Amino acid sequence: MAGPQTVAQGWPAGVGLLRLDEIDSTSAEAFRLVPSGVDGPFWVTAVSQTAGRGRSGRQWTSEPGNLYASHLFCPDAPSALLHHLAFVAGIAAHETVAGRLAETGVAADLRLKWPNDLLVDGAKIGGILTEATTLGGRTVVVIGIGLNVTHAPAIAGRATTCLAALGAGGCVGTLLPALAAALDRWLAIWQEGRGFAAIRAAWIAHGPALGQPLTVSDGIRRANPPAPGLRQGRYAGLDSDGALLLTDEAGAISRVTYGDVTLGWPAGAR
Repeated sequence: MAGPQTVAQGWPAGVGLLRLDEIDSTSAEAFRLVPSGVDGPFWVTAVSQTAGRGRSGRQWTSEPGNLYASHLFCPDAPSALLHHLAFVAGIAAHETVAGRLAETGVAADLRLKWPNDLLVDGAKIGGILTEATTLGGRTVVVIGIGLNVTHAPAIAGRATTCLAALGAGGCVGTLLPALAAALDRWLAIWQEGRGFAAIRAAWIAHGPALGQPLTVSDGIRRANPPAPGLRQGRYAGLDSDGALLLTDEAGAISRVTYGDVTLGWPAGAR
Protein backbone atom coordinates (compact mmCIF):
# COMPACT_ATOMS: atom_id res chain seq x y z
CA MET A 1 0.00 0.00 0.00
CA ALA A 2 1.25 3.47 -0.84
CA GLY A 3 2.17 5.48 2.20
CA PRO A 4 0.82 8.92 3.01
CA GLN A 5 2.50 12.06 1.74
CA THR A 6 3.45 14.75 4.21
CA VAL A 7 0.26 15.90 5.88
CA ALA A 8 -0.73 18.82 8.04
CA GLN A 9 -1.06 18.81 11.80
CA GLY A 10 -4.32 17.27 12.88
CA TRP A 11 -4.43 14.73 10.07
CA PRO A 12 -5.99 11.46 11.30
CA ALA A 13 -3.47 8.73 12.13
CA GLY A 14 -3.12 5.89 9.67
CA VAL A 15 -4.92 7.70 6.85
CA GLY A 16 -3.03 8.15 3.58
CA LEU A 17 -3.03 11.16 1.29
CA LEU A 18 -2.20 11.76 -2.37
CA ARG A 19 -2.07 15.38 -3.53
CA LEU A 20 -2.33 16.12 -7.24
CA ASP A 21 -2.25 19.32 -9.27
CA GLU A 22 -4.77 18.15 -11.86
CA ILE A 23 -6.68 14.94 -12.48
CA ASP A 24 -9.80 13.93 -14.36
CA SER A 25 -11.58 12.99 -11.13
CA THR A 26 -10.26 12.41 -7.63
CA SER A 27 -12.79 9.60 -7.19
CA ALA A 28 -11.77 7.94 -10.46
CA GLU A 29 -8.12 8.17 -9.40
CA ALA A 30 -8.93 6.65 -6.01
CA PHE A 31 -10.51 3.62 -7.69
CA ARG A 32 -7.50 3.33 -10.02
CA LEU A 33 -5.19 3.06 -7.00
CA VAL A 34 -6.86 -0.09 -5.68
CA PRO A 35 -5.17 -2.61 -8.04
CA SER A 36 -1.79 -1.27 -6.90
CA GLY A 37 -2.55 -2.23 -3.31
CA VAL A 38 -4.14 0.91 -1.89
CA ASP A 39 -7.19 -0.17 0.11
CA GLY A 40 -7.53 2.80 2.41
CA PRO A 41 -8.26 4.65 4.39
CA PHE A 42 -6.79 7.01 1.84
CA TRP A 43 -7.57 10.48 0.46
CA VAL A 44 -6.97 11.79 -3.04
CA THR A 45 -7.17 15.55 -3.54
CA ALA A 46 -6.46 17.78 -6.51
CA VAL A 47 -6.15 21.48 -7.24
CA SER A 48 -8.46 21.02 -10.22
CA GLN A 49 -10.42 18.29 -12.00
CA THR A 50 -11.02 18.05 -15.73
CA ALA A 51 -13.93 15.60 -15.42
CA GLY A 52 -15.29 16.02 -11.92
CA ARG A 53 -18.60 14.31 -11.46
CA GLY A 54 -21.65 14.78 -9.34
CA ARG A 55 -24.79 12.81 -8.65
CA SER A 56 -26.81 11.29 -11.53
CA GLY A 57 -23.94 11.72 -13.98
CA ARG A 58 -23.77 15.50 -13.68
CA GLN A 59 -20.47 17.26 -14.26
CA TRP A 60 -18.90 18.96 -11.24
CA THR A 61 -17.17 22.20 -12.26
CA SER A 62 -13.70 22.00 -10.72
CA GLU A 63 -11.59 25.11 -11.16
CA PRO A 64 -8.65 25.84 -8.81
CA GLY A 65 -9.50 27.36 -5.46
CA ASN A 66 -12.15 24.97 -4.20
CA LEU A 67 -11.80 21.69 -2.34
CA TYR A 68 -11.99 18.49 -4.38
CA ALA A 69 -11.21 15.34 -2.42
CA SER A 70 -12.16 11.67 -2.32
CA HIS A 71 -11.88 9.22 0.53
CA LEU A 72 -11.19 5.55 -0.30
CA PHE A 73 -11.80 2.74 2.16
CA CYS A 74 -13.05 -0.85 2.37
CA PRO A 75 -15.89 -1.14 4.88
CA ASP A 76 -17.10 -4.43 6.30
CA ALA A 77 -20.72 -3.25 6.33
CA PRO A 78 -23.38 -5.08 4.30
CA SER A 79 -23.95 -3.50 0.90
CA ALA A 80 -27.53 -2.67 1.90
CA LEU A 81 -26.17 -0.20 4.47
CA LEU A 82 -23.69 1.66 2.27
CA HIS A 83 -26.22 4.39 1.49
CA HIS A 84 -25.66 5.49 5.09
CA LEU A 85 -22.32 6.90 4.02
CA ALA A 86 -23.85 9.90 2.26
CA PHE A 87 -25.25 10.93 5.65
CA VAL A 88 -21.94 10.28 7.42
CA ALA A 89 -20.06 12.39 4.88
CA GLY A 90 -22.69 15.11 4.99
CA ILE A 91 -22.30 15.48 8.74
CA ALA A 92 -18.51 15.64 8.39
CA ALA A 93 -18.78 18.31 5.66
CA HIS A 94 -21.27 20.29 7.75
CA GLU A 95 -18.97 20.15 10.76
CA THR A 96 -16.03 21.36 8.65
CA VAL A 97 -17.85 24.33 7.13
CA ALA A 98 -19.54 25.18 10.43
CA GLY A 99 -16.12 25.27 12.06
CA ARG A 100 -14.82 27.70 9.45
CA LEU A 101 -17.86 29.95 9.79
CA ALA A 102 -17.42 30.00 13.57
CA GLU A 103 -13.70 30.79 13.28
CA THR A 104 -14.44 33.83 11.13
CA GLY A 105 -17.50 34.98 13.06
CA VAL A 106 -19.89 34.52 10.13
CA ALA A 107 -23.51 33.82 11.04
CA ALA A 108 -25.33 31.81 8.37
CA ASP A 109 -28.04 29.18 8.08
CA LEU A 110 -26.00 26.08 7.26
CA ARG A 111 -28.08 22.99 6.54
CA LEU A 112 -27.86 19.58 4.95
CA LYS A 113 -30.20 18.78 2.05
CA TRP A 114 -31.21 15.19 1.44
CA PRO A 115 -29.40 13.19 0.30
CA ASN A 116 -26.08 14.81 -0.53
CA ASP A 117 -25.90 18.62 -0.55
CA LEU A 118 -24.73 21.28 1.88
CA LEU A 119 -26.54 24.63 1.75
CA VAL A 120 -25.92 28.07 3.22
CA ASP A 121 -29.03 30.24 3.32
CA GLY A 122 -30.50 27.94 0.67
CA ALA A 123 -27.53 28.19 -1.71
CA LYS A 124 -25.34 25.19 -2.46
CA ILE A 125 -21.84 25.33 -0.98
CA GLY A 126 -20.91 21.66 -1.18
CA GLY A 127 -21.86 18.25 -2.50
CA ILE A 128 -21.15 14.59 -1.92
CA LEU A 129 -21.00 11.59 -4.24
CA THR A 130 -20.65 8.12 -2.75
CA GLU A 131 -19.68 5.25 -5.06
CA ALA A 132 -19.07 1.57 -4.32
CA THR A 133 -17.80 -1.41 -6.26
CA THR A 134 -16.30 -4.83 -5.67
CA LEU A 135 -12.64 -5.31 -6.52
CA GLY A 136 -10.66 -8.42 -5.67
CA GLY A 137 -13.53 -9.77 -3.61
CA ARG A 138 -13.68 -6.69 -1.40
CA THR A 139 -16.19 -3.87 -1.22
CA VAL A 140 -14.48 -0.61 -2.11
CA VAL A 141 -16.14 2.71 -1.34
CA VAL A 142 -15.06 6.15 -2.50
CA ILE A 143 -16.71 9.23 -0.99
CA GLY A 144 -16.16 12.29 -3.14
CA ILE A 145 -16.63 15.67 -1.46
CA GLY A 146 -16.54 19.10 -3.05
CA LEU A 147 -16.67 22.36 -1.09
CA ASN A 148 -16.85 25.83 -2.61
CA VAL A 149 -14.06 27.81 -0.99
CA THR A 150 -13.08 30.71 -3.26
CA HIS A 151 -15.71 30.61 -6.00
CA ALA A 152 -19.25 29.39 -6.59
CA PRO A 153 -19.70 27.52 -9.88
CA ALA A 154 -22.89 28.36 -11.74
CA ILE A 155 -25.54 25.61 -11.72
CA ALA A 156 -28.61 26.04 -13.89
CA GLY A 157 -31.67 26.67 -11.77
CA ARG A 158 -29.70 26.56 -8.51
CA ALA A 159 -28.29 29.22 -6.22
CA THR A 160 -24.66 28.66 -5.23
CA THR A 161 -22.26 30.31 -2.84
CA CYS A 162 -18.75 29.91 -1.43
CA LEU A 163 -16.89 30.62 1.79
CA ALA A 164 -15.16 33.68 0.33
CA ALA A 165 -18.48 35.26 -0.64
CA LEU A 166 -19.70 34.73 2.91
CA GLY A 167 -16.66 36.46 4.38
CA ALA A 168 -15.25 33.16 5.64
CA GLY A 169 -12.61 32.62 3.00
CA GLY A 170 -9.95 30.08 3.79
CA CYS A 171 -7.72 27.67 1.97
CA VAL A 172 -8.00 24.04 1.02
CA GLY A 173 -4.81 23.33 2.96
CA THR A 174 -6.57 23.99 6.28
CA LEU A 175 -10.04 22.74 5.38
CA LEU A 176 -8.95 19.32 4.13
CA PRO A 177 -7.34 18.17 7.42
CA ALA A 178 -10.45 19.32 9.30
CA LEU A 179 -12.66 17.40 6.87
CA ALA A 180 -10.49 14.27 7.06
CA ALA A 181 -10.53 14.31 10.86
CA ALA A 182 -14.30 14.86 10.96
CA LEU A 183 -15.01 12.03 8.52
CA ASP A 184 -12.68 9.69 10.41
CA ARG A 185 -14.52 10.47 13.65
CA TRP A 186 -18.03 10.03 12.19
CA LEU A 187 -17.09 6.80 10.43
CA ALA A 188 -16.04 5.48 13.83
CA ILE A 189 -19.44 6.50 15.23
CA TRP A 190 -21.19 4.81 12.29
CA GLN A 191 -19.53 1.48 13.22
CA GLU A 192 -20.18 -0.25 9.89
CA GLY A 193 -23.87 0.60 10.20
CA ARG A 194 -24.38 -0.37 13.84
CA GLY A 195 -24.29 3.27 14.91
CA PHE A 196 -26.61 4.69 12.26
CA ALA A 197 -29.09 5.88 14.88
CA ALA A 198 -26.52 8.45 16.04
CA ILE A 199 -25.77 9.41 12.44
CA ARG A 200 -29.47 9.86 11.72
CA ALA A 201 -29.93 12.03 14.82
CA ALA A 202 -26.97 14.25 13.89
CA TRP A 203 -28.18 14.61 10.30
CA ILE A 204 -31.69 15.56 11.43
CA ALA A 205 -30.19 18.17 13.76
CA HIS A 206 -28.48 19.83 10.79
CA GLY A 207 -31.10 19.11 8.12
CA PRO A 208 -34.14 21.08 6.97
CA ALA A 209 -36.55 22.64 9.41
CA LEU A 210 -39.56 20.44 10.05
CA GLY A 211 -42.39 21.50 7.77
CA GLN A 212 -40.06 22.85 5.07
CA PRO A 213 -41.84 22.57 1.69
CA LEU A 214 -39.93 20.22 -0.62
CA THR A 215 -40.26 19.03 -4.20
CA VAL A 216 -38.73 15.70 -5.21
CA SER A 217 -38.01 14.79 -8.83
CA ASP A 218 -37.40 11.14 -9.68
CA GLY A 219 -35.50 12.11 -12.86
CA ILE A 220 -37.54 9.77 -15.08
CA ARG A 221 -38.73 11.46 -18.28
CA ARG A 222 -42.31 10.69 -19.20
CA ALA A 223 -44.25 11.29 -22.43
CA ASN A 224 -47.38 12.53 -20.68
CA PRO A 225 -46.59 14.87 -19.08
CA PRO A 226 -43.17 15.32 -20.76
CA ALA A 227 -41.31 15.85 -17.50
CA PRO A 228 -39.86 13.92 -14.57
CA GLY A 229 -42.30 12.75 -11.91
CA LEU A 230 -42.63 15.25 -9.07
CA ARG A 231 -43.67 14.74 -5.47
CA GLN A 232 -44.45 17.62 -3.15
CA GLY A 233 -44.78 17.70 0.57
CA ARG A 234 -43.40 19.04 3.81
CA TYR A 235 -40.27 17.67 5.40
CA ALA A 236 -41.11 15.30 8.25
CA GLY A 237 -37.65 13.93 9.12
CA LEU A 238 -35.80 10.75 8.20
CA ASP A 239 -37.04 7.20 8.59
CA SER A 240 -34.93 4.74 10.58
CA ASP A 241 -33.10 3.67 7.39
CA GLY A 242 -32.44 7.20 6.14
CA ALA A 243 -35.40 7.52 3.77
CA LEU A 244 -36.77 11.05 3.44
CA LEU A 245 -40.21 11.50 5.00
CA LEU A 246 -42.76 13.82 3.43
CA THR A 247 -46.15 14.87 4.78
CA ASP A 248 -48.88 15.72 2.26
CA GLU A 249 -51.78 18.16 2.73
CA ALA A 250 -53.92 15.39 4.24
CA GLY A 251 -51.25 14.63 6.83
CA ALA A 252 -50.22 11.30 5.32
CA ILE A 253 -46.51 10.50 5.53
CA SER A 254 -44.67 8.90 2.60
CA ARG A 255 -41.11 7.66 2.15
CA VAL A 256 -38.67 8.84 -0.51
CA THR A 257 -35.65 6.65 -1.20
CA TYR A 258 -34.42 8.24 -4.43
CA GLY A 259 -34.69 11.60 -6.17
CA ASP A 260 -33.44 15.15 -6.42
CA VAL A 261 -34.83 17.49 -3.77
CA THR A 262 -35.60 21.17 -4.34
CA LEU A 263 -36.51 23.51 -1.53
CA GLY A 264 -40.01 24.87 -1.91
CA TRP A 265 -42.72 24.05 -4.41
CA PRO A 266 -43.05 24.96 -8.09
CA ALA A 267 -44.62 28.35 -8.78
CA GLY A 268 -48.38 28.15 -8.27
CA ALA A 269 -48.24 24.79 -6.48
CA ARG A 270 -49.48 24.32 -2.93
